Amino acid sequence: MNSKQEKILREIFSNPIKSSILWTDIESLFKACGAHIEEGSGSKVCVFLNNVVAVFHKPHPQKETDKGALKSVRRFLINTGVKYDEL
Repeated sequence: MNSKQEKILREIFSNPIKSSILWTDIESLFKACGAHIEEGSGSKVCVFLNNVVAVFHKPHPQKETDKGALKSVRRFLINTGVKYDEL
């Protein structure tokens, strides 16, 4: 995982939750964690990581992910065993 992906992970787990994270950065983080991503119909994206599957919708027309979707991303990462612990 590179420093940008670590920054995105930190922002996903920050409180209050941010609303300015780009979806492409989240997908990059998923891939760095070892996820397999499949494009579905429309804006659907299926993410497979550590035997956990989640379906997300890419934001459109904006590029930033809203707070509700980020909460879902956070929950998905926790369920797959990925977490961010601040030192």
